[in-house]
Amino acid sequence: RLGRSSAFLGKVGDDPFGRFLENTFSEAGVDTGGMVFDPDHRTGLAFVSLAADGERDFCFFRNPSADMTYAPAELDRARIQAGRIFHYGSITLIDEPARTTTLAAIDTAKAAGLLLSYDPNLRPPLWPSLEQARNTILQTIKFADVVKMSEEELVFLMTDEDLFPVASVSEEECRALAQDFRRRYDLPLLAVTRGANGSYVCWGDDRFLSTSGLPVKAVDTTGAGDGFVAALLCGLLEHNLTTRHALLDPPVDLMIHIAAQANAVGALTTTRKGAIPALPTRKEVDAFVSLQ
Repeated sequence: RLGRSSAFLGKVGDDPFGRFLENTFSEAGVDTGGMVFDPDHRTGLAFVSLAADGERDFCFFRNPSADMTYAPAELDRARIQAGRIFHYGSITLIDEPARTTTLAAIDTAKAAGLLLSYDPNLRPPLWPSLEQARNTILQTIKFADVVKMSEEELVFLMTDEDLFPVASVSEEECRALAQDFRRRYDLPLLAVTRGANGSYVCWGDDRFLSTSGLPVKAVDTTGAGDGFVAALLCGLLEHNLTTRHALLDPPVDLMIHIAAQANAVGALTTTRKGAIPALPTRKEVDAFVSLQ
């Protein structure tokens, strides 16, 4: 929807939910040729309940679901090799064989010279324990060139508390944690989303950018982080910032533009219900930004 080509790799059930996802992706222009349909396991389900301010809670049904059984032999490596950016999350790192398949995809992407983008997307009900979640996420951060996470995820990963979400921190504390995290894990680029408070972007040689939140009436925050990272990656693509070296010292004004676009997409996504239906088009983003 933001004008760049993309492909989905993963496994769903050969059932109405899986076919619905295939149709939804295809209608949005996503290449679904790498999608695997499982005749033996159902598509995983997530039910989302909304609070008055648009914040949400998740209830998952997977016992096991098809995505958990995604095997290395089913991975479409050619589609990875044909790309420029490979984006992954932590949910497929919870169970085998999906974990091994995800690591194989990461290896394939690295060998092909792709930029690797990681959104931990922590969902505590899916993990055996929060300790395992923290350990797995931190172990797989090392593969990434670009990491996007929420402020809550950042604080959780930088503390030892077995609690999520953790207590909120001040702006100054969040900024310090973001810079420390980027240095500790040698990340070329780290983006931290802060909801209505905007976002932080850290990159290169201790470069830091803070962007303010945009005024919108939020009805559903589901998918806002996905919209943000999609716009961030599109910006990197459009300006050929798709190698670790290129991310060491891009111009500050360019990063300001990319971060502003990402903030706009994240904000717009909260104004409509649903994760996929709420994601805006390039035209909608441009119109929204012109009014700010």
